[in-house]
Amino acid sequence: IPLVGTVEELSQLRVLTEETIKAVKKKAKYTGKLNIPIGTMIEIPRAAVVAEQIAEVADFFSFGTNDLTQLTYGYSRDDINSFLPHYLDAAILERDPFQTIDFDGVGSLVAMGCQGGRKAKPKLKIGICGEHGGDPISVGFCDTVGLDYVSCSPFRVPTARLAAAQATIRA
Repeated sequence: IPLVGTVEELSQLRVLTEETIKAVKKKAKYTGKLNIPIGTMIEIPRAAVVAEQIAEVADFFSFGTNDLTQLTYGYSRDDINSFLPHYLDAAILERDPFQTIDFDGVGSLVAMGCQGGRKAKPKLKIGICGEHGGDPISVGFCDTVGLDYVSCSPFRVPTARLAAAQATIRA
């Protein structure tokens, strides 16, 4: 469930999702058991801050780092190219934060969200999705904070797999 900011929001959406699953099963006359995990995208900085609360009603977290980066910096992915070259040349930014995770800002939120989520549920499955999931530097970071998986666009899968293997070997 995307863009969740409060435990109450996810709680209500979880109930609605479970009711919808039951209704679809009934309509389809399906009597088998379905085990559909219901989790949330952590895309809003507030969700990372209150992750311990949100984890109480989530089966998993997936950090949407593209949106989390946009909302943390206040930069639009559509407009960043108009000023990014200047920011890189002037050393305002070390690298494009939409290509490589910003360890100090967005990375801190990811780490905070992981810690909070796993405080509530030690075995909570946590990963990221978005372009960062295919960036070798970002994949290495994901390993250091204990993420379980990365997801990325198909053309980045080979790079992501290699980066994940290298991170595992380094650990």
